Amino acid sequence: QLQASGGGLVQSGGSLRLSCAASGRSFSSYNMAWFRQAPGTEREFVATISRLGGTKYADSVKGRFTISRDNAKRAVYLQMNSLKPEDTAVYYCAADPTGTGVIVRQYKYWGQGTQVTVSS
Repeated sequence: QLQASGGGLVQSGGSLRLSCAASGRSFSSYNMAWFRQAPGTEREFVATISRLGGTKYADSVKGRFTISRDNAKRAVYLQMNSLKPEDTAVYYCAADPTGTGVIVRQYKYWGQGTQVTVSS
């Protein structure tokens, strides 16, 4: 089970840190990711971190967002800096034992999402 939190309303240029807490003892063996979905659009890839710590980012967030994980706390984080209005979306964390890609169907487990709203 995945529980995302940390969303909110922030002004353009501001920062937010999203957290995703996972239950279960095998967290360290899962690849983790963040996706987002704006109204009327499809869910899109944001960032992923493998069980070995390798990271990958969408071009739209590269240099502004940082994904990290703490296996001891069974948590994954998304530090979002220099936020833009186009970052407004519901952000979802996802997990999979084998998938590390950028496609929604590659991830088996999903959290409930947390709303991020960036005002201009």
